[in-house]
Formats: sequence, C-alpha cells, structure tokens
Amino acid sequence: MKRPLSMTAFGRGECCHENRTWIAEIKSVNHRFCDIKIRIPRNYGALEEKIKKEVESCYSRGHVEVTISCNGSAAATMHLKTDIELARQYLTCMNEISSALHLEGNVDLALLLANRDLIVPEDTTEDLDRIWDSAISPALREALANAEDMRANEGANLRKDLIDRLVTFSKAADTVEKMVPELLREKETTLRERLAVLLDKLEIDPARLAQEVAIMADKLDVTEELVRLRSHIDQFTGFFDLDEPIGRRLDFLIQEFLRETNTMASKIANAEIAHLSVELKNELEKMREQVQNLE
Repeated sequence: MKRPLSMTAFGRGECCHENRTWIAEIKSVNHRFCDIKIRIPRNYGALEEKIKKEVESCYSRGHVEVTISCNGSAAATMHLKTDIELARQYLTCMNEISSALHLEGNVDLALLLANRDLIVPEDTTEDLDRIWDSAISPALREALANAEDMRANEGANLRKDLIDRLVTFSKAADTVEKMVPELLREKETTLRERLAVLLDKLEIDPARLAQEVAIMADKLDVTEELVRLRSHIDQFTGFFDLDEPIGRRLDFLIQEFLRETNTMASKIANAEIAHLSVELKNELEKMREQVQNLE
C-alpha cells in the first residue's frame, strides 16, 4: 500500500458468476472517522458485515459508500417455490365472494396468480457463502484496488503540494530569524534616542541602558519558537515515510505551526514581520485544507 493515501476516490469491480454480473462500486470522501454505508440487494443483506470488514481493511478514515448490484438472469440463481395451501385459501375465498355477490364466471389461474405471495423466491441463505466467495468478494476487492490506485495517485499529488508549501513556509521562517538581530539594533537605537530626548542633557547610565536593552531583547526573542518550528518541519516531512495513516498527525502539526507563528507575531511588533506572519498563516491554511483529504 502506497502512502500517503487520499480519502477521495472511486473504484469499480465486476465478476461474472452463473450467468449473472455482480458489480461493486466504491465512492469515498474525507471524514474524521471511518463511516461506511452499504447498499446491497435485500436477499443478500446478511453479507453486509463481511463487506464492512473488507472495506475497513483498506480504510481507516473516510466516508465510504459501497454499492453492490447484480445484472443478468434471475433464474440463474433464484429458486422459486409455490404456496399451494395459501392458493387453496385464496380460491375458496374468491369463490365465496363470487357466490355471495351472485357474480358470473369462474376464478381462473391468471386471477389467482395476481396474488404475488403464491410464488416466491426460496430463502437464499444457504447460498450466501458461495456467492460471496465466487462473485461479490472478487468484485468488491477489484473495486477497492481501483479505489486505492486513485487514492495513491491523489495522495502523491497532495504530498508534493504540501512539501512545496512547507519549503515556502520554512524560507519565510528563515527570513524572520534573519530580521530579528537588525530589528533589535533598531529598537536599541530608538530607545537611546527617546531617552536622550527625555533626559535632555543628563548622562545615561550605561548599566541601566544595558539592562533595558536586555529586557527588550528578551521580549523580542523568538529563538524557542523557531527551534520548535524547525522540529515540527522535520517531523512533518518524516511522517511521509511512514507506512500508516498520517492525516491526523499532519493536522496536529499544522495547528502547532499556527500557534508558534502567532506567538512570534505577537512578540515582534514590526510591520514587515507582521506581513510575513500573514503569508505564513495563509500557507498553513492552504496546507490544512489539503491535509483534510489525507487518510
């Protein structure tokens, strides 16, 4: 199984058995959990649990619709039975009605057979295992395999898009890191100029000034946020090498990206960095939309 897998897919499978064609169709879209809906002819409803287990072996998340249908001659697999005793009762009742209402004519076979419950299909339970093994299961597995190919192709495209966006995000974070020292020097210069104006000709205590600069630098320090961002970036790319569902993990990391980005923006009151932060969050929002489609 190629990872990552998208949750959006369509697959179709067919299997011919006893002059009938069984068709399985799979439609899936993104969903927080594994939600499976099955449509199958009434007489084969007992096979729903087997179908569900087969689908669950391929999907851990997603809304999956499974449709099983059958084309061909019903006589190939259907066995009919007649209810003679019920037919006698129908005939007796019809004759009583005819006599009581003084109706002319006799009750014929066509009138009697208009009652559909006189000829009905036999219970097919005893054939379900054979039909499952010979027809429904092969068709379903083919549909799931086709859906998985589509999910893998879509997953590969999503992976490329997410990696490209992550590179853009990482470069923007690097730009922020490079801007911080220069921003700190500007803040220090501004602080000196303001103090000079406020204190006029009084001499500024170098130790006190150094203390104020240190406090200001601490407020502007985003080292921890940048370290955590790089750690999250490494984890994000590393998850793509796992042979298991990663959608929820990636979604969690994007939430962490947003948290660190917001913290940096609040620490550094600078128009250019604020603009960069908006771009970062726009990229993260696009990444989050893509991640929602990954299993």
